[in-house]
Amino acid sequence: MSNLKRILGIDYGSKRIGIAVSDPLRIIAQGISVVANSSTVVNDIIKLVHEYDVEMIVVGMPLNLKGEKGIKADEVEKFISQVEKELQIDVIRFDERLTSKMAHQTLRDMEVKKRKRQDKGTIDKMAAALILQGYLDSQ
Repeated sequence: MSNLKRILGIDYGSKRIGIAVSDPLRIIAQGISVVANSSTVVNDIIKLVHEYDVEMIVVGMPLNLKGEKGIKADEVEKFISQVEKELQIDVIRFDERLTSKMAHQTLRDMEVKKRKRQDKGTIDKMAAALILQGYLDSQ
């Protein structure tokens, strides 16, 4: 059996970045953490890449409803460039339209208490998991 590596999923936000990781078989995505979007964010990502034995990253790309890059996309592209430069790792851009809405709905469907649903970190983690799961399902 070959040594299977995981995929990291990222929901980029101006304040917080939601992080998810696949299982080694790349079937299921799970939200694992939220990191502050600060000057140390790339180092935080590098630590997670090593900790979870990641060989690829999927970053949610904010597209508008027509499928075009929005204003936020430039900020995400800068972030992706930094990560690629530091890690020399494949970074896939994946359409993240409506993932935050889906994250809210999923938490409601799971009957998560309102206070927990209003925790932005919970939403960011769930959104990262949904982005990564979307990518895994598309493969």
